[in-house]
Amino acid sequence: MSMVIVKSIVFLIVIITNLFTLSVSQRSREIPFSSCNENANFTINGAYQTNLDEALSSVITHDPNNTYGFYNRSVGNTPNQVNVIALCRGDVEQDECQRCITNCSSTLRALCPNQKGAIFTYERCMLRYSDETILGNRNSWEGWDLAHPQNASNMVQFNQRLDQLWEQLRSEASSGGSLRKYASNEVDGPRSSKIFGLMQCTPDLSLTDCDNCLSDAINRIHICCDGKRGARVVYPSCNIRYEHYRFFNPTAILEQPPSSPLPPSSPLPPSGKRNSTTIMVVVVVATVSVQLLVVVFFCVFIRRKRKLQPENLGGTIPAHEDVGVDDIMTAESLQYSFGVIRGATNDFSENNKLGQGGFGFVYKGKLQDGQEIAGKRLSKDSGQGELEFKNEVLLLARLQHRNLVRLLGFSLEGSERLLMYEFVQNASLDRFIFDPVKRATLDWETRYKIIRGVARGLLYLHEDSRLKIIHRDMKAGNVLLDADMNAKIADFGMAWLFTPEETQGNTSRIVGTYGYMAPEYVMHGQFSVKSDVFSFGVLVLEIVTGQKNHSFQNGMMTEDLLSHAWKSWRDGTTTSLIDPTLSDGSNSLPDIIRCIHIGLLCVQEDVTERPTMASVVLMLSSLSLTLTVPLEPAFFVRTFMNSKNHFSEEYTSSTNDSRPLESKFGSSLRSIASSQRSIASTQRSVAHDVSMNDLYPQ
Repeated sequence: MSMVIVKSIVFLIVIITNLFTLSVSQRSREIPFSSCNENANFTINGAYQTNLDEALSSVITHDPNNTYGFYNRSVGNTPNQVNVIALCRGDVEQDECQRCITNCSSTLRALCPNQKGAIFTYERCMLRYSDETILGNRNSWEGWDLAHPQNASNMVQFNQRLDQLWEQLRSEASSGGSLRKYASNEVDGPRSSKIFGLMQCTPDLSLTDCDNCLSDAINRIHICCDGKRGARVVYPSCNIRYEHYRFFNPTAILEQPPSSPLPPSSPLPPSGKRNSTTIMVVVVVATVSVQLLVVVFFCVFIRRKRKLQPENLGGTIPAHEDVGVDDIMTAESLQYSFGVIRGATNDFSENNKLGQGGFGFVYKGKLQDGQEIAGKRLSKDSGQGELEFKNEVLLLARLQHRNLVRLLGFSLEGSERLLMYEFVQNASLDRFIFDPVKRATLDWETRYKIIRGVARGLLYLHEDSRLKIIHRDMKAGNVLLDADMNAKIADFGMAWLFTPEETQGNTSRIVGTYGYMAPEYVMHGQFSVKSDVFSFGVLVLEIVTGQKNHSFQNGMMTEDLLSHAWKSWRDGTTTSLIDPTLSDGSNSLPDIIRCIHIGLLCVQEDVTERPTMASVVLMLSSLSLTLTVPLEPAFFVRTFMNSKNHFSEEYTSSTNDSRPLESKFGSSLRSIASSQRSIASTQRSVAHDVSMNDLYPQ
């Protein structure tokens, strides 16, 4: 019954999308971007302002026969010469274009009252002026980007089709004439969807400059907005945009200037005035459809809420995290038949087995399209019910970032439960960084790339994703490395979801891995984004030193890494921490020392003294940024436990004793705490270690 409702909803969405396509393209939400050149100002009421006023007021009227949406005007002589260009999107009609430029002009003067250079863009036009030559020169301003808040349902197929669209549009736009360099078109997306895109350069650019500008914009899309349902990048000299709905007017493509070789995207009837009766019919049908859609959505929402609200994923997804219609459709799009995955793994043959983890066996496989996968076949006694399993899938499906391991699909048939991930060729970081032979292959450039990749992945989880997520088990074993040694955070079995208003959580069930857990989490069950920051700091120090946090070898002595790192920093012998295999990289020494500094800032005892991941990413990106002096970090106690073991070897999530682990060891923890200088100096492991080694085991 639920599938019938979902299909009905999809059908209604398609109808309404088609009905409103024209309306959406004409009434796109205006999102302005602006920038003022603060490095060059002019005198109010001086010669430059006089020339600027004339240039802005006449940039359109100076060339009254221009019908292609690109205008330029220069007024005055150096040093008070003003150069202005204006550009409308290629599908915008002349009257609307001129109104948009006029609005840009008045708005820009208010935003940048005495700057010699400025730019302002709307959705459908752009205006820019400068005291320097503009025509024929690509501007070096950074530009802007904006992404749709939701991810595409099938990331792999979506990105493949989008890249095809980019290649076509880039070639068409850059080869346009001197009056217009614009292209728009559409391609088929996953599951009968469409992807609509456009590209445009200012026509004064050469073919090469336009092509380079658009390539930069595509690369920025891959960084900022990978897998989003829509996104745009705006540079002063070019812009690109794609959406899952038609946002441009395709009829304008038929009206190319004579010098432009750009063909139409598709055969469409010539533009003309719309019949008022047709518009009335569209409005009436659309209104009825919207009302019906609201009723269906409400019924489905109530039904799903009643069914799903009482349960959550293993205690890690709060009950308030409702599963919506989009999530149901996402899950459906990721579901594969058991036979497909069985065939991809050659019937789960021994030759394809990668190993065995805590929840079952892991197999390497290849789908019919050639894509390699890692399939985890959960054991029948894993303890997960059907609803819990689907909730886990929904969580993983909503996490889409280049520095997170990607869930490709799942299968749920009878008692069989399978998760299908992208296959990551180089397995986990711990197999490199803690191996004396493989570690030598990791030069500093590679290690620094891994550190930055993990930082960006955590920042996405904490601030940039649709959900606010605390990983709670950030460690070297949960960082996977692809063929290019790009880091991908894995294993969300312990992840905890926060609402946007939440900043801290509390639990009596402590999970994690020895040596990486923050002291406030171990002692009080308190966790926040700063708990992941602490784990990240430990990981950074491990990457720099090439040694595990609980067994740092200092001559004939073995001590914990944080203690030794702090003493070395305090005594001015920081270089003694650096992995000897990196000793030849003298040019990288300042960067290595800086990473040690950042690592120590992340593992400070006081939660408030630790930086956020946003600050960490900035520290790693801007080498000129001054760092604060770190305070003494939280230390570990070695006399109370075997450094090679986890408590999880004795007490795991499958134990029959359901008492919280904190209560089982409460008295001993309190006695340990009272014997130390502070609570923060006694980090213990009460660990439930569900590692991504389940996916890529030894």
